[in-house]
Parts: sequence; structure tokens; C-alpha cells
Amino acid sequence: MTNPTIASDADVIDVRTLVPAQRHAKIFELVNQLASGGSFILVNDHDPKPLYYQLEAEYPKQFSWTYLERGPAVWRVEIGKPAKAA
Repeated sequence: MTNPTIASDADVIDVRTLVPAQRHAKIFELVNQLASGGSFILVNDHDPKPLYYQLEAEYPKQFSWTYLERGPAVWRVEIGKPAKAA
């Protein structure tokens, strides 16, 4: 099933299948791999707001965070790396 609010060119990572100890490491790996203007969709079983604060501490003002779905069972967030101004 396709969600029309999700960009078709964004990768989707469903961390619900990972043990909690592996989730942030995988997400940080993906953030580090993002090209300028790129993004991915994070799917989680709870609000990943603590992750937002952790990313902001590590990468201040260097990523975008857009909620696409806010629970209660599934949370979807698009995390992106803004394109640099030309």
C-alpha cells in the first residue's frame, strides 16, 4: 500500500524490526550517508522525538524532520539533509 504523502524517491527504514539497542546506530548511519537534498522515511512504533534531540545535538541545523504519521501504533518521520544553496 502506498501512502501519497510520502515522497516516492525517499528510502523507507522500518526500525520496528531491529532490537532497540540497534535503532539509533542504524539511523545515524543513514543520516551520515544522506546526500545533499536526500531523505529517508523512518517508521517506528513510538514517537521518535528523543532521536530528534540527539540528531540536533550531533548535527545542529543540518537536517530536516517532518512528521508524516503520528501514531498511535505507527510513527513515520521524513528525515532529510537540506540541499545546499547554490
